[in-house]
Amino acid sequence: MSICFIMNVNKMSKSKIFSASLLVAGTAIGAGMLALPVATAQGGFWPAIVIYLICWIFSVCTGLLLLEACFWLPKDSNIVSLSSHLLGKKGKAASWILYLFLFYCLTIAYVAGGGKTIGALADGLPDSISILLFVLIFSPVVYIGTRAVDRLNFILMVGLIVSFIVFVLVGFGKVNIDLLGNFHWPAAILSLPVVFTSFSYQGIVPSMRNYFHGEYKSVRRVILIGSSIPFFIYIIWEYLILGIVPLDGLLLAKQQGLSAIVPLKEHAQAQYIYAIGQAFGFCALTTSFLGVTLGLFDFLSDGLNLPKKGKNKLFLYVCVYLPPTIIAMLNPDIFLRALGYAGGIGCALLLGLFPVMMVWSGRYRKNLDRRHEQLKGGKVVLVLLALFVIFELIVEGISELL
Repeated sequence: MSICFIMNVNKMSKSKIFSASLLVAGTAIGAGMLALPVATAQGGFWPAIVIYLICWIFSVCTGLLLLEACFWLPKDSNIVSLSSHLLGKKGKAASWILYLFLFYCLTIAYVAGGGKTIGALADGLPDSISILLFVLIFSPVVYIGTRAVDRLNFILMVGLIVSFIVFVLVGFGKVNIDLLGNFHWPAAILSLPVVFTSFSYQGIVPSMRNYFHGEYKSVRRVILIGSSIPFFIYIIWEYLILGIVPLDGLLLAKQQGLSAIVPLKEHAQAQYIYAIGQAFGFCALTTSFLGVTLGLFDFLSDGLNLPKKGKNKLFLYVCVYLPPTIIAMLNPDIFLRALGYAGGIGCALLLGLFPVMMVWSGRYRKNLDRRHEQLKGGKVVLVLLALFVIFELIVEGISELL
């Protein structure tokens, strides 16, 4: 009996770790994936893999640092409360601002990308009308509530998984290996901000700490497994798009602020490949749009102390959707740029530099308990991670000037 009980507990534990790993992976994988081949095309396939590897390692390190910081605060603490406790009032204010900046940049990107998708389905429809239609169709679901979002998101996630699997199975036979031989390291480095965004999951680490009731070894495994899944999926995605669409097509898409799906229409050898890619792109954009705007809705409700009822709920709805919609309608080609801002500034500071600063403060200024230290290397590793963030911010600045 005792052996069977232990076996059942182990099975449940493994199942829990697996499902939590998928949640971490799903947080990272989203509409940003659609921008990766476009952002990295000029640099080439192999340089892109190196950039992916670097960003994955960085995301693992900062995820572990955030996990370490979580053990210094009570259960249910989030990034804002962590910043307040470990970095003071200025840290709390900065995290508030960065949180809003990141979520609004992502919302702008997804609204613009979703509008382009609607425009592709209804050929000839102006971008501004397509953007407005996308928001009017899907934003009411978030207004209705989390349950409605959950139901629609489940349907879209099924579509996302099925369309991606079909796209991979069909696309592998269409890849032209000769298209993967491009090498241009300076251009590859300039793709860093967009890649950075696509590996961002760290915001969910406090929730994972709570989910596993402080079992840090389990959360470590979840971070390592969950962050690895996007890395391998992105390599497959990069291989397919860069191997099917010529460089000129991807560069034109980048110039016009389009996702990687659009060039498939002209360069795929069969139109059904484009149709499958379009289905995948639509599901990826819409699930990201729903998740990010639901999070922004709740964040504003909590931060402004406005219950989601009556006029307050309508006010929050306007605050969440009106500014991004106007900006996207005025700049319909802002998809890639908004993602660059999100990764190059928002993710870099809030999810990259802040975990480093919080752990530095906890370890070396406040001398807090280090029994749950998650990342070895001491000050040297923390300084290297901080320098990488600074380098990424410089790259974002250069990319804006070019």
